[in-house]
Amino acid sequence: MSIYTKTGDRGQTALLSGKRVEKDDPRVSSYGELDELSAVLGVSRSQGLDPSIAVSVARIQEELFTLCSQLASAEKSHAAALPRVQAEWVLSQEREIDAADAELPTLRQFILPGGSPGAAWLHLARTVCRRAERSVVTLARREEVDPVVLAYVNRLSDWLFTMARLANHRAGTSEPIWRKPS
Repeated sequence: MSIYTKTGDRGQTALLSGKRVEKDDPRVSSYGELDELSAVLGVSRSQGLDPSIAVSVARIQEELFTLCSQLASAEKSHAAALPRVQAEWVLSQEREIDAADAELPTLRQFILPGGSPGAAWLHLARTVCRRAERSVVTLARREEVDPVVLAYVNRLSDWLFTMARLANHRAGTSEPIWRKPS
């Protein structure tokens, strides 16, 4: 099988159902940005993250693949055969945020993205996640989107922020603090 098909040479792509849409369609943008997020997470895993954080990041990448396939299927009949984002995944993110918060020093100042390489990449992933969330919200204004998808992506940015802090903490790296200009 060839990696190129030439079917997108005129600015269209196919959804999982086979339906052709423009490459800048909000549905394509939303799952494309989530795919970008997964790639950034892959880089973060290569940057020496604490092993337990790396395992959690790998799980998130798997969940994002499911989320992307759900978004790439516009027809309900086709979507029914695909795995779906689970509400339990949102609860799992919340439990992991709470556990990390119990380990971390209380946040008393604004922090800047940075610190250890893995944490810096997780901060970048958080910003990509926020952009992807905006794309999913745009899509949800035009078409029906499972509310669990919206909750998952919203919670994920909080999870990424917390995991970036945890990565710095476990690496023994100070978090860069925002200093108010004088």
